[in-house]
Amino acid sequence: MVSRIAALLLLVAVVVGTAGPALAGPVDWHEVASTSEGRQWWDGGSLRRSRGGNVSVLSRFQPATTEDKPRPVSDLYVMEIDCGQALFRDTSINGLPQFGAEWQPAAGDSLISSVIGEVCAAAPEALS
Repeated sequence: MVSRIAALLLLVAVVVGTAGPALAGPVDWHEVASTSEGRQWWDGGSLRRSRGGNVSVLSRFQPATTEDKPRPVSDLYVMEIDCGQALFRDTSINGLPQFGAEWQPAAGDSLISSVIGEVCAAAPEALS
């Protein structure tokens, strides 16, 4: 009797648990101006305020095409951005956490500079 009740409860939990909507939000990619280094996008739907009060955003980088790699693979980054100081750090790369990631300036990387500028401009409205 107890095993039947347990089985019924398990069945109800599985049915109810799989019937709900997925928790992933919509992706809203914004491409910044491409460079000779490649292309980069940031996801407007992923903007969040981090614990430290900075902005967190999902970004995607695709290296420029070459003869060796006519279809290069994109990498996904979760960037934390300090808009006040124009610094960033990658807290995740392709889903792998980057523990202890150091803050760094864009250092002449115009793709990252553009992402920082656009994200910091969009964040006040998106996060209010």
